[in-house]
Amino acid sequence: MLHVDLDQFVAAVEVLRRPELAGKPVIVGGRGDPTERAVVSTASYEARAFGVGSGMPLRIAARKVPDAILLPVDRDAYDAASAEVMEVLREQPGAVVQVLGWDEAFVGVRTGDPEAYARDTQRAVLDRTGLHCSIGIGDTLVRAKVATGFGKPRGVFRLTAENWLEVMGERPTLDLWGVGSKIAKRLQTLGIDTVAQLAAADPADLVPEFGPKMGPWYASLGRGEGASEVDDTPWVARGHSRETTYQRDLLEQTEVEDAVRDLVSGVMDDIEAEGRPVIELTLKVRYVPFTTKTFSRTIPSTVDRAVVQQHALSLAAKREMERAIRLLGLRATMPMPDDARRGHTPTRGGW
Repeated sequence: MLHVDLDQFVAAVEVLRRPELAGKPVIVGGRGDPTERAVVSTASYEARAFGVGSGMPLRIAARKVPDAILLPVDRDAYDAASAEVMEVLREQPGAVVQVLGWDEAFVGVRTGDPEAYARDTQRAVLDRTGLHCSIGIGDTLVRAKVATGFGKPRGVFRLTAENWLEVMGERPTLDLWGVGSKIAKRLQTLGIDTVAQLAAADPADLVPEFGPKMGPWYASLGRGEGASEVDDTPWVARGHSRETTYQRDLLEQTEVEDAVRDLVSGVMDDIEAEGRPVIELTLKVRYVPFTTKTFSRTIPSTVDRAVVQQHALSLAAKREMERAIRLLGLRATMPMPDDARRGHTPTRGGW
């Protein structure tokens, strides 16, 4: 299995469109205006060297790199570039491609020389699109995904059962795909700081903290185990979401309600295109200065905009009324095509 990850994808697309930006600190976010409320979508390696990262407020990024080139987000351009890359991957000999997002995909292939195959794939992507990529090779999807980080930028790295602990053993659990800062802290309370310690943990000891399903799963993650086949089944969205950062804080009830109605309208446009109903809503509220709360509820299956709007407004009524709001987001979760047939309960969506 190969994990293909495009290097500084969004920034690289912008450099392709404006070759004069090559080698310069490029920051993409919002409308490219640091006086507005927006966050960094991506930054070139030159900008990252100054500590700029995705999710950072654009004004802070601009302060860190005064001579940076700030550009607005152009989703259509990134969609087109991504589609071209994925088409190149599908054209590689024997490739089974599982798209993960704009800038990454798993590729399953039978080959006696995966490193050579990876290099050929890199060249094919570069020749067709002008974009560089890094490739991780693994005997599981987890190991392939983690391996890519060691190959960046423009490199190839292999992680298998043979060298997993040699490479990853002494690294913090936070370096694992699927372990965020909150999970890493919970593992630390159990005396587990490193990947090797997690790999050696008795799955039963993790059950009280993480439950009967996730406890054993985290233990297997520490060993780099997991799925060993690439699934090229077309991806189906679990839900759709919209969010808006407001240039002026919202405080009045009417302002908040109008903003929620706008979010419902945008989300329902996407939902109707899917042809599936809404079964759950999650409202994200970011207060001034930067505290975020979410409110969720399961609702009777519906495609009625008025019903969804009513539930969304009810969620908004749960907010702290006296606090000013800088961002609102709404996510609508839909049933997956096989949920009814299999009797599955959809998992909760979120940001």
